[in-house]
Amino acid sequence: MLGRLYGLGVGPGDPELITVKAARILQESPVIAFPKKRDGHNSYAYYIVDTYIDQKEKEMLGLIFPMTKDPEELNQKWSQSVEQIWEKLAAGKNVAFVTEGDPLLFSTFIFMMNLMRDRHPEAVIEIVPGITSMGGAAARLGIPLADGEDHVAIIPACDDYDKMKKAINDHDCIIFIKVAKVKDLMLQVLKDLNLLDRAYVVTKVTSEDEIIWKTNELAGVELEYLSLMVVRK
Repeated sequence: MLGRLYGLGVGPGDPELITVKAARILQESPVIAFPKKRDGHNSYAYYIVDTYIDQKEKEMLGLIFPMTKDPEELNQKWSQSVEQIWEKLAAGKNVAFVTEGDPLLFSTFIFMMNLMRDRHPEAVIEIVPGITSMGGAAARLGIPLADGEDHVAIIPACDDYDKMKKAINDHDCIIFIKVAKVKDLMLQVLKDLNLLDRAYVVTKVTSEDEIIWKTNELAGVELEYLSLMVVRK
């Protein structure tokens, strides 16, 4: 009998924001898979779930997903990771693949799921939704993401001034992810739209390392990758 692959959303950072179902599956699954950038480097999701598991009783399967755009290297690592998980499933072991936030929202698990279905269509996959960093940021800031007939967008920030400006103009609330590398451009867009006082940046939301930034505090700051911007008009 094949094991079951769980795409397990473990929330934005605070271990108490894991769902009851996710906590149960973590305890019941013999294999815990987690993404990492390289050997010796554990993922953010790994640290979130550490409270819930006894690593001496689990197979901890660290899967390398390098931060590169080299298609050959990416294909090699992704293929290797899928086959590592499939080996456990074929042996009848359930595998909980943990991912911060939700498994189907800008998650490493999406590509994993699609590749697994393509290569091993007999695999049984179950998704366990998780609290997103967007929801976590709204709660920490006390800012509603949507009310009434508001239009909301979740957009990867990019180095395109006109595109970012249009996104803000077209929506009542915008959550920009991957904002770290284009912080200065985003601040310029907000300044030109006279919205600097309507935006915040949150790093590692709800975790012990959370930082909330007002836009006037961001000059010269080098943001971490796990940072997002909330703009509420």
